[in-house]
Amino acid sequence: MSTLSPLAKIGILSIGDMGMGIAKLLIANGFAVATNCKGRSQETIDRAKAANVEVLKSDVELTDTCSVILSVVPPRDAPATATRVVESLVGVTQRDTPLYLVDLNAVAPSTVRQTAELVTKSRAPIRFVDGCILGDPPSPKKKPDEESSGSSPSSSSAVNKNQDDDISKIWSRPSIPTSGPHQLSDIGGYGDKLAALLNTRHIGPDIGAASGLKMCFASTTKGFTALAIQSFTTAQKLGVLDELKKELSDRHAWDKAAGNVTAMAPKAYRWVREMEEIALTFEEDGGFAPDSFQGAAKVFQAVADSELGQEKIGKRKRGTTVEDVADALSEGMDKRKKKTV
Repeated sequence: MSTLSPLAKIGILSIGDMGMGIAKLLIANGFAVATNCKGRSQETIDRAKAANVEVLKSDVELTDTCSVILSVVPPRDAPATATRVVESLVGVTQRDTPLYLVDLNAVAPSTVRQTAELVTKSRAPIRFVDGCILGDPPSPKKKPDEESSGSSPSSSSAVNKNQDDDISKIWSRPSIPTSGPHQLSDIGGYGDKLAALLNTRHIGPDIGAASGLKMCFASTTKGFTALAIQSFTTAQKLGVLDELKKELSDRHAWDKAAGNVTAMAPKAYRWVREMEEIALTFEEDGGFAPDSFQGAAKVFQAVADSELGQEKIGKRKRGTTVEDVADALSEGMDKRKKKTV
């Protein structure tokens, strides 16, 4: 780790898979990161500390010491997380500069507008930024020699040896579009560096634009996964999954669908609400009936309720093949049917 003073302290709520990836990216490139792990497991706390994330005891301490807070939580927790930040700042008059609260959650435009309105009405010293995350968590790229040896580059060595290199040569990063009247690059001193490091681009002045983009994007990725889950599970029950695989492979459509289906189990519980937020977006902003994505929400709820719902990233036991996803999901649905008889 660098011995230089950090550019700024960035708060992250919460330190899940995406939050941890962002934390490592920030720490490796000169920022300090803090979080409040209230309600999180000891495993999460230990993981945060091992990554040099400062674990604080309260939201008040977090908002007192951080200049920016990134909200990266399951969609169902997004409004409550903003409320936590607001309540920790209400009545605070000693702050020299406003806190930037960047909502990066997968929610409908109307949901994020309600959150922004809550922040405005609170009169807390907060500048609210609507944002979203498109892609996988940040991770260091392997160098050619490391790919052949199977080792991974350390974050600190990547920074020390390549400090002046384009960050995209060192890290794989998601895209983070933002919108609204405020943006990270407005922050004096380090705002431009933070915005570039996080791979942000400001797409417009309206709260809801970035969240709307996320909803439209996720409908074509996670929505497709919901369809593939139903297709593969039904094909397995009919005894034609191998034939379906052959037909899709001949049309270059199997690998992507299978990869999505086998990767989704640990995240299915989060995607239930995300599908509901997409349904809300398409109904309110697109004029469509919400049925399709309300149905997709039920698909992911079925996954979350099955044995697959117990899966954790990096500790997979079930659902690592399409066949086992189909089997586990069928088992779960059969158990529910028996309980209702």
